[in-house]
Amino acid sequence: MSSTRTKIEADLKTAMLAREELRRDTLRLVLSDVKKGEVDRNRDATEEDVMAALSGAAKRRAESIEQFDRAGRKDLADKERAELAVISAYLPKQMDEAAAKKIVADLIAELKLSSKKDVGAVMKAVMARHKGALDGKLAQRLASELLP
Repeated sequence: MSSTRTKIEADLKTAMLAREELRRDTLRLVLSDVKKGEVDRNRDATEEDVMAALSGAAKRRAESIEQFDRAGRKDLADKERAELAVISAYLPKQMDEAAAKKIVADLIAELKLSSKKDVGAVMKAVMARHKGALDGKLAQRLASELLP
């Protein structure tokens, strides 16, 4: 069993005892995603599977926040932000834009890429080397800006 999953399960028990409803419910949803993945793959979840479930949950929350903000539903957006904060505690720290820009620029130079049609190659290399630590949308935007 993965160490992150073990930590989430322990934190869930703590949240239940402390009657922290938001934290409890959020962690239950994440564990539900992990367990669904186990059933789908017919094997126990690896650390990578748990991280993928966490990343997916974080991505869904971020998209919901954006939509609720556009619709003027501050109450729902705030709830999603609180859930995102709980989930983000288990994810690796995200790179800031300056560090991401340097990584993307270095990869473009290393791979000797020279046109906009090479964005896919940059994305493949970036995500293979920095999965979890670098937001895909940010990397894609930077690659598009840096390639002529």
